[in-house]
Amino acid sequence: MKTIITFGEIMGRICPENFQRFRQSMPGKLDMTFAGAEANVAASIAMLGGDVRFVTALPDNEMTGACVTVLKGIGVDTSGIKLTNYGRFGLYFVERGANQRPSKVMYDRDFSAVSMTKGDAYDWTSLLKDAGWLHTTGITPALSEVSAQATEVAVRTAKEKGLMVSCDLNFRKKLWQWQNGTTATELAEKTMRSILPYVDVVIANEEDAHDVLGISAENTDIEEAKLDVNKYEGVAKEIVRQFPNVRKVAITLRESFSATHNNWGAMLFDAKTKKMHLAPVKDGKYSPYQIKNIIDRVGGGDSFGAALVFALNTPELAKPQHAIRFAVASSCLCHSINGDFNYVSRDEVETLMNGSTSGRVVR
Repeated sequence: MKTIITFGEIMGRICPENFQRFRQSMPGKLDMTFAGAEANVAASIAMLGGDVRFVTALPDNEMTGACVTVLKGIGVDTSGIKLTNYGRFGLYFVERGANQRPSKVMYDRDFSAVSMTKGDAYDWTSLLKDAGWLHTTGITPALSEVSAQATEVAVRTAKEKGLMVSCDLNFRKKLWQWQNGTTATELAEKTMRSILPYVDVVIANEEDAHDVLGISAENTDIEEAKLDVNKYEGVAKEIVRQFPNVRKVAITLRESFSATHNNWGAMLFDAKTKKMHLAPVKDGKYSPYQIKNIIDRVGGGDSFGAALVFALNTPELAKPQHAIRFAVASSCLCHSINGDFNYVSRDEVETLMNGSTSGRVVR
């Protein structure tokens, strides 16, 4: 496996303990960890056993030092982190939902270092020298016009150097605010359409294609947890039609019955064979994982993207039907872990992937 590069922001994630709300917790204790879509992917790939380097810009201070120590401790190469004398360390706040009360996310990311760092400030020639894959998301270009341009520089340079590129659309309405007079969806579509021509693998959830590209699946009502999974093949085909460079499209399929009860699966469309692969499958039919006691769903999509990229870079897992099974199993396990990082091993993922779903104690 050649080195996998991820590019984006890492932040402090601040969350009350034990599913409490901020009004219950303050003044008092709050739990702080490190998180961010592309950093989550890097962390998960490292814990699965992959060779991964995280590229970002962070202020040169003690918080960054603590963050780098954590990343190094789980096996992420941090040599791609650019230390700056400007900007700040971003934060986001999470209230974990339960039952009919949804989780809530509040961002505090304005003027973060990565949002102020231009694309040519990164030494991409050196960073990509030993790499075979670049992964980024639609979150980094949502932060600012500067970071949007930096993302385009990253993916364009990666393609010029022959790397595979993956991008998770990851639409975040609260973030796409940097162009006055333009709605979040309009700005996201305009920006991402300039990035996707350099992308080989598109990753999305069941709403992203609609929110970012205006491509919808029929017979689907997200609020009512109603998904016609077979209609997402049409969504994938339309993405490939509009962007012929795209080789694969992966879409997670979440049916949300409550904050702590979801059905979870995904599809992977292979443009070469024009075939859709669903996972998990039981007796030849799509049969999503039923996750009835979610500990933390934030970061679940990132764990899916990480495992998919890892699988596609691992010969024995790279076939589409294997890769999508591996990715869904990994992200299913992530729902049982507090925080954004998916602290699971490849062996644990393959055990679930191969049918062990009982959760019995391993002695």
